[in-house]
Amino acid sequence: MTAPTKPSPDSSAPARSGSTPGDELHSPVIDWFDDNARDLPWRLPEAGPWGVMVSEFMLQQTPVNRVLPVYEQWLTRWPRPADLAKDAPGEAVRAWGRLGYPRRALRLHGAAVAIAERHGGDVPTDHAQLLALPGIGEYTAAAVASFAYGQRHPVLDTNVRRVLARAVTGVQYPPNATTAAERKLARALLPDDERTASRWAAASMELGALVCTAKNESCHRCPIAAQCAWQLAGKPAHEGPPRRAQTYAGTDRQVRGKLLAVLREAHAPVPQSALDRVWHEPVQRARALDGLVSDGLVEPLPGGLYRLPLS
Repeated sequence: MTAPTKPSPDSSAPARSGSTPGDELHSPVIDWFDDNARDLPWRLPEAGPWGVMVSEFMLQQTPVNRVLPVYEQWLTRWPRPADLAKDAPGEAVRAWGRLGYPRRALRLHGAAVAIAERHGGDVPTDHAQLLALPGIGEYTAAAVASFAYGQRHPVLDTNVRRVLARAVTGVQYPPNATTAAERKLARALLPDDERTASRWAAASMELGALVCTAKNESCHRCPIAAQCAWQLAGKPAHEGPPRRAQTYAGTDRQVRGKLLAVLREAHAPVPQSALDRVWHEPVQRARALDGLVSDGLVEPLPGGLYRLPLS
């Protein structure tokens, strides 16, 4: 194998004579994945498209080890979209537990309702129909179509973007938000065969999660280290703005989480006084509660009572 030509950071990889741009990457990464893929429940055939969709919602900004127990409980309780659609959205928020970013629970419930109403209770196979579901964006639609139905779509999560940035573009990190150049590159690198394309999507994602990590990357274990543009360039440090770790302690997010925890534990409306006890600072506490109400995660009732939403 020869090393790929290093393109400029804002360009897609040029095709070389007699090959497609990703030919030198696909086989080694997919072979590595076949030997090293984690045994995860949403990768099993019995998970089905609904299991894949649930996992994609839960895994956004949340580590696998935190998702696993909630995922298993969720699928036991709601094995099909119609099962979730029959329950109140507040029950989805309750079952979401401490995964964080609980609006994802409402969006998943909304998608389940739409699937039940528009698609006979089956997760649609068509990419455009997936994209039309509430709460489904570009990434999730492509991921479900690829992982559940073996279709050919560029699947660009943070891990894949980092692999492509390093291996092909030659920079340490991708931009903070997905760019048109990244989408063009991902499309150019897609294998022509649908099954191979879906395997490439899963394999490149796993490579970014386990080997080509944001910190302490394990280049000695990488199947494409010998042709990685970033490594061949001497692993230059990222020239963009420093990436700051997200803080949690003392933020409105923490206060929102504490308020929601009280409401998740209660199966009857909760008085304001019970919520007041979870956080000492009244202005921040009121702002966090107002935000939960505005996001549809909490429903205010007469008499200063609050509950998870019923509709």
